[in-house]
Amino acid sequence: MVERPDGTRLICHPRGKKSTAVVGDTVQWLPAAVGQGEDGTIEKLLPRRNLFYRQDEIRTKSFAANLDQVLILIAAEPEFSETQLSRALIAAEAERIRPLIVLNKQDLTVPFERAWGWLETYRAMGYRMLPLSLKTSSDSFAALQAELAGKTTLVLGPSGAGKSTLTNQLVPGALAATREISTALNTGKHTTTSTTWYWVDKEAKTALIDSPGFQEFGLHHVDARHLSGLMPDIKPFVERCKFYNCTHLHEPGCGVMAAVKNDGSAGSISDRRYKIYSNLFAELDQPKF
Repeated sequence: MVERPDGTRLICHPRGKKSTAVVGDTVQWLPAAVGQGEDGTIEKLLPRRNLFYRQDEIRTKSFAANLDQVLILIAAEPEFSETQLSRALIAAEAERIRPLIVLNKQDLTVPFERAWGWLETYRAMGYRMLPLSLKTSSDSFAALQAELAGKTTLVLGPSGAGKSTLTNQLVPGALAATREISTALNTGKHTTTSTTWYWVDKEAKTALIDSPGFQEFGLHHVDARHLSGLMPDIKPFVERCKFYNCTHLHEPGCGVMAAVKNDGSAGSISDRRYKIYSNLFAELDQPKF
């Protein structure tokens, strides 16, 4: 679907057999010739500011382009994966896209307090973080709306975190609109594999992109040697390493390894985060076929 300057949308097909356009792209297009239907064609893809995507051993999944921020929505329950959170943050850092971590289900007092405390490591890194209750707290919802205003935001998160509920509260009737688009595209219904753009405001200044839930987040597009520079708690200690090409896994005089503490105290790297780094490095350092 391509949106024209007047806000109307139409189906456009790519020139050639394969489309490289993703949600958020700006394109040049042409209407169909007289008598050849109402669809148009995408003639050219304009340069992107960024592209947020994941890549595993088999395929690449592009979420959206030209983003101002990625909202990573997690919930106090069900328990979220710190590894998946870290992977999403690394992907955002790699594209220089600002992340916003939102912890949902503030109404579940005990699980929420436990999860909020567990996320202290990420607040200490400088990541922006908001509490949220989609059921009870209008204050937390208003704070989130202020963070979204005037920006293009991709909502990302695991299934069950509340993405659909959030989208429907920000954009009333969003799912109904999505069903209409899906029908127009002959997919028949809204599925978990679709990524959809919504305008939050009538002025079309604030955009929300709803993405499918994910259980895995591949980072095979990230060079293992660049990984430490994409983790804000590890990056400051790299300059203390004895060797410029240190992997931070086994070398003598490694500033990163020396900073790892099991209590995650100030001025150190938590052993939890270092384990995520070492596991990811091993994964990304495998030969690419």
